[in-house]
Amino acid sequence: MDVALILEYSWVLLVLIALEGVLSADNALVLAIMVKHLPEEERKKALLYGLAGAFVFRFASLFLISFLVDVWQIQAIGALYLLFIALNHLFRKHVVNKHGGPDKDKKKDRKKSGFWPTVIKVELADIAFAVDSILAAVALAMALTPTGLGMVGSLDVGQFAVVFIGGLVGLLIMRFAATKFVVLLEKRPGLESAAFIIVGWVGVKLVVTVLAHPELALIDSHFPHSTGWKVFFYSVLVLIVLAGWFLSKEKDPEELAEKKKEIKENL
Repeated sequence: MDVALILEYSWVLLVLIALEGVLSADNALVLAIMVKHLPEEERKKALLYGLAGAFVFRFASLFLISFLVDVWQIQAIGALYLLFIALNHLFRKHVVNKHGGPDKDKKKDRKKSGFWPTVIKVELADIAFAVDSILAAVALAMALTPTGLGMVGSLDVGQFAVVFIGGLVGLLIMRFAATKFVVLLEKRPGLESAAFIIVGWVGVKLVVTVLAHPELALIDSHFPHSTGWKVFFYSVLVLIVLAGWFLSKEKDPEELAEKKKEIKENL
């Protein structure tokens, strides 16, 4: 494996880990709130069992997707789904919430579940979170230059390894490093929107892959792997991250300190 290929794979893996970190931060907070009503010892077990189930699901679904990823209909569904979750999040955050969405405080208190029902809820939430990140990771990995080391379904071994490592790191972040990412999102809230814009941008990349599929051939089949497209794609991706960072308005230090305390209590 030459230096250029190592750098290409390292860069995409870094992007995946950062994306997983930002997306997993909110997910981890949701899971923490879901188990908050349990005693401390049961709370930790519920999260552990939930994440163990998520790991099994991710591993199994990654194998399934690796065999279906070359089917253009599957690619098209994945592209539409990624675009939908990106646009849906941005619409709800920047349009619905700004114009007064439903008041969360007015929701009725729900009956608190026991240990195993809570574990099942955590499992289902983990699966929902995994779908988004796996699709985004596979879409990113598909553009990588094949290593020639072998195939796992329709994915090169190197591509498969990048997606698997990215997903594994995402789970570890969700369990052990989520607090730092949640605090970072509180400090730089624009990064959350940037992450979902990246998800949408990855959806656009998948659309390009679909249009170049041999069965459709609406654009040149070599275009998704061309240097020009790759440079343009990653340049836009970097600009999105920079915009999310520098356009964020930092919160008041006292307000941020209170939020940090609340996050630590939840996670």
